[in-house]
Amino acid sequence: MSFFDTLAARIDSADSVVSVGLDPDPAKLPDHLADHDLPRWAFNRRIIDATHEHAACYKPNVAFYEDSDGWRALRETVAYAHGKDVPVLLDAKRADIGNTARQYANLLDHADAITVNPYLGRDSLEPFLAREDKGIIVLCRTSNPGGKDFQNLTVGNDKKLYEYVAQRCSEWNERGNVGLVVGATAPEELERVRELVPDLPFLVPGVGAQGGDAEAAVEYGLNADGVGLVNSSRGIIFAGEGENFEAAARQSARRLKDRLNRYRD
Repeated sequence: MSFFDTLAARIDSADSVVSVGLDPDPAKLPDHLADHDLPRWAFNRRIIDATHEHAACYKPNVAFYEDSDGWRALRETVAYAHGKDVPVLLDAKRADIGNTARQYANLLDHADAITVNPYLGRDSLEPFLAREDKGIIVLCRTSNPGGKDFQNLTVGNDKKLYEYVAQRCSEWNERGNVGLVVGATAPEELERVRELVPDLPFLVPGVGAQGGDAEAAVEYGLNADGVGLVNSSRGIIFAGEGENFEAAARQSARRLKDRLNRYRD
């Protein structure tokens, strides 16, 4: 099965399009986990136990794992999520040329999907695109305020750069494994991207701590088959503090699922 087939099945079984971002910032982890051999893994395990029934996907950002203990924690996290029948999307934003791109693409040996950066063009993404069973989620219109610095520049025939990225990624979707990152903090642009590429699934960040538009995230983030993801990271995993932090995470994940489901068909 392709990643998006697996994701569609998971969305149906969990009745959820929630992506839970697993970004275990060491500075924010509960004090009682400090003595654990792998505090980030201990934190993630409790988050997964608390939220898996509400999660369509988990999205670890690899920036929080790029050290020896972090990679161990990430491998344990991915295996544990898979044990709960939840797919894992690595938020890595990788891309490069030649051998470097092929090495980056090896991350897909350990997860179901990955985010990539299109700035270097198709050849930089080909090692990822060639993995037809994996999801390749391309940055298009990001949720951060500075995303407009380049992504909203007018180029060519009076189109924005992010619009060209969307159209080109649709052309690169020969294997049916391409999606887009389009933020919920710019709902009009989210709508515009959906008009340009009606079939591609979107990963929509920005609904949690960044305060993006939940209704637009569902209306335009999901394709006609209802496949897509709406992500929240800090708003779920750091919803609570202390020894029972996971209880607040469970409540936050459930609330987001219920909120989003109000707008689903």
